[in-house]
Amino acid sequence: MDISKYDGNIHPDEWINDIRKYFILRPISNSNNECLKAALLSVDSNISLPTGIDNYERLRNALKEDISFTIFKNTNKRKLQSLKYIPERKGGDTSNFISNFRKLCYNAEINDIKEQKKYLYKSLPNNHFDYISNEFYKKMENVNSTNELIKEFEDIILEESNLIRNGSIVALKHVATEKYLNSISNLCYTTGSIQQLVIVGSSEPDPNSLWNIQFNNEFATYADTSITLQHIKSNKFLGLYYGYNKDKTFYDYQLSPVTEHTEVCCDGTDAGWKFSHSKLKNHQEYLKSNDIINLSIKKSYDNNGNYTQNGPDEFLRSHDVQFTIGNDIFQEVVCHNERLGGNDEWCIELIHEVNIF
Repeated sequence: MDISKYDGNIHPDEWINDIRKYFILRPISNSNNECLKAALLSVDSNISLPTGIDNYERLRNALKEDISFTIFKNTNKRKLQSLKYIPERKGGDTSNFISNFRKLCYNAEINDIKEQKKYLYKSLPNNHFDYISNEFYKKMENVNSTNELIKEFEDIILEESNLIRNGSIVALKHVATEKYLNSISNLCYTTGSIQQLVIVGSSEPDPNSLWNIQFNNEFATYADTSITLQHIKSNKFLGLYYGYNKDKTFYDYQLSPVTEHTEVCCDGTDAGWKFSHSKLKNHQEYLKSNDIINLSIKKSYDNNGNYTQNGPDEFLRSHDVQFTIGNDIFQEVVCHNERLGGNDEWCIELIHEVNIF
């Protein structure tokens, strides 16, 4: 470690601390005066110092009174104004961002928490629909210190990283049985629609339990958002199938293999789902990973086969009822219009965020 020169491009407090550290690690004299003389000689000749400086505190004050320090502070303020936060999903680094933010505040001597809030808010994405921007002032209202400010900001970032975005890859875990909603390419029901079957199977997410979730906005809210779930491996959509009944005498929604509730399949005629929080009525926030939800779908056809926008809602359910195809045993997934219970709860898990590049 060499003794550093002061040229106005470092905060005087930081430079003096570095000088003192240098003399502690490599003592050149037992005299404080000798150490101070060495520090004075390390100040750039372009910076004029007054005479009579006999301690570090006076040296510190002299450096702060020089025009170079005013320029240094203003430069750091301008850097703060241009500082932009980029989330990790877009290639950013929150830890580096916070380090830079705190360093710039220190260099510019911005200690007022209200002023720090303003600079931090200005660094957020310009899109006023962005979750971070929307949540910022709600979370920061009662913050009174820099540490609190950074902690609340990190909490927002952490929560934002768990939000379900349009195009993300998700899995749906059936809460009661702790198994995941699955479909298997080209494996079809032998009754009902004869379409690709939907079951709950694996106890861990696997390729058959991954779904692409799609909706109209960047984020899905609990306020009446319609979603579709596209099976990753087969590219087919989760839904219901309207067609000939099992006797092929008239059109109707197909029945599940055992309980004869409404059959759930991939590549159905109805594929628009709604979600609601299973515990909190009138929940209005954003859908995020690990939320426990109920999924419902509206039947598009009435009993006479006419298309309708006011068809009944049915809820996605699984249970311990099993059916067989050949020698294989599967756990049934259905839709129903009965009273909601534990078998209707699904935990949505974010597997991969949407690829934004």
